[in-house]
Amino acid sequence: MRKTNTMDISQARYDAVAATQRHLRRHGASLCDLLDALDDQAGFDALCRLHSAFSQPFPDADAVEDAVHDICRFIASQSPSSLDRIGVERNFESSDMARWHGARMSELYGKFRYAR
Repeated sequence: MRKTNTMDISQARYDAVAATQRHLRRHGASLCDLLDALDDQAGFDALCRLHSAFSQPFPDADAVEDAVHDICRFIASQSPSSLDRIGVERNFESSDMARWHGARMSELYGKFRYAR
């Protein structure tokens, strides 16, 4: 049986941070649009914390994990009726975007949880 050591955990956390950074580079603008449309400062603050974590030469994995978790919780806390209302008012696919970004952020958060 394979033993898990600190090196394996550190590498897994590094891989989770790298995956989050890749996701943010590819889909960050869309996530920002969604959080802006939801008009709640909490989600946008979590995204700002995530960006600021990546402004460091070596991002802190705990800070990235916390920000990803906060974004997951924020998106999950949105009611379907509010997402539909925003979609109609702004002619914006907020419901579909919330499902897609929620799923992706949950996957990223799962990578951090697996690395414990």
